[in-house]
Amino acid sequence: MVPRIDPNNMADIITTLINEIGPGHMASTAYDTAWAARLDEIAPSISASALAWLTKNQLPDGTWGAPAPMYYHDRVVCTLAAMIALERRGHREADKEQIIKGKLALERIVSEATGGLSSDPNGATVGFEMIAPTLVAEAENLGLIKNQANRILGRISKQRAVKLAYLKDNMISRHVTMAFSAEMAGVDGKHMLDVDNLQESNGSVGVSPSATAYFATYIKKGDEAALAYLRNTMKADGSFPNVAPFDVFEIGWALWNLSLIPGLAQHAKLKPHLDFLSTAWVPKRGVGFAAGYTVKDSDDTSLVFDTLLRFGIEKDLGGVLSYEEKDHFRCFDLEANPSISANIHVLGALGQAGLDMKNSSVQKVARFLHKARGTKPFWADKWHASPYYATSHAIIACAGIVNDLVAESVDWILSAQNKDGSWGAYLKTAEETAYAAQALCVWNQKVARVPKSVLTRAARWLSENMDKPYPPLWIGKCLYSPNLVIRSAVISALALTG
Repeated sequence: MVPRIDPNNMADIITTLINEIGPGHMASTAYDTAWAARLDEIAPSISASALAWLTKNQLPDGTWGAPAPMYYHDRVVCTLAAMIALERRGHREADKEQIIKGKLALERIVSEATGGLSSDPNGATVGFEMIAPTLVAEAENLGLIKNQANRILGRISKQRAVKLAYLKDNMISRHVTMAFSAEMAGVDGKHMLDVDNLQESNGSVGVSPSATAYFATYIKKGDEAALAYLRNTMKADGSFPNVAPFDVFEIGWALWNLSLIPGLAQHAKLKPHLDFLSTAWVPKRGVGFAAGYTVKDSDDTSLVFDTLLRFGIEKDLGGVLSYEEKDHFRCFDLEANPSISANIHVLGALGQAGLDMKNSSVQKVARFLHKARGTKPFWADKWHASPYYATSHAIIACAGIVNDLVAESVDWILSAQNKDGSWGAYLKTAEETAYAAQALCVWNQKVARVPKSVLTRAARWLSENMDKPYPPLWIGKCLYSPNLVIRSAVISALALTG
């Protein structure tokens, strides 16, 4: 349950939020919890707790994953991982009943995979084409599903084989993003892992509970550093989040949301968080989503640069520019396709640094975003299931710099508001309503007037719906919810529309 927000007590609400910011507040995921449930022989207490959580969180149709929205890639990997864990470790009569129900659900979702996977508007979850074939092969061996062969999940395994062949002369270590999905190596790809250089200083592999559980189960069986990380990461109910910690991400995004509120820069409680972000910054490289994560990226780097500068702390712009490519800014090295939201945040950072359309890098990002949007009035991105996230952040980044790029998007948001004041691509959510309201408020401040009634209805709906859980809309290896980041956006929107 999300703590209720009283919009009449905004100063205290903001202070409470700032005090809560830390290593990361994320809802549990079935996928990561399922991998921890395999640790029976190595860490029985972790395994038993994780398995108990899985048995309590099977969805009514027999699958696992986000109850809503129904994102097919998420349901496939979560259900496969959960069923494998139950088949291997579930010995109670109730477990057997769930396995039977899960088998029926698995066969249904894999038989529908061709249409289902193509129906997800933002494409695959992180590492899907590498992770899914490993899980499918294991599920086939356990008799959980029929041989996939030429079905779509079977064909995806051929894509995995091609990628593994491409990597034959390159080891997967903590210096590359693939470590985050190390479990994709399965049994046949273990030789690709640079075992001695795979773990982070906290014992994790890619600060991922699932990758770390795989490592402790199959690569360095019973590794104490990995198990210590998992014990420290496990929640009281036995579940695990998609990633932990993600301190830079949580602090950076939360403070960016709060920075949109006029007059907040002098808040006394902000200094420790700003100091943390400043210390995490590596010259000419920027930051990653966690201070202890080796890999850096342009998304976190740009947004943290933007945020720090909003609060009067200047970092080297070279950290942002180091990700520049011929026609866009990459998010990670060796990425398969560019991130739209990362380029949006690059544009925001460049604008915050005082650059405008006379600058070649600003022009480059604007051209990329124009092309990426195509004929649609909105943007969709691979890190978030809702177009309101990328589109709203684009409006905020472009306002006052390149207005014509987002003017049509502003009109789209205005026209898409529900009669009760909310927004939502799949269902009405406080998160998406907050993003839309933030964008319209910034546009109202910097560019052109927005009808007051639109913002009033949004504020009313937000204030009435803040005690409801946040549906997972963020895309990792499965869908997840960075709860405090979302809450910061809602608080920001309420403060702006109040």
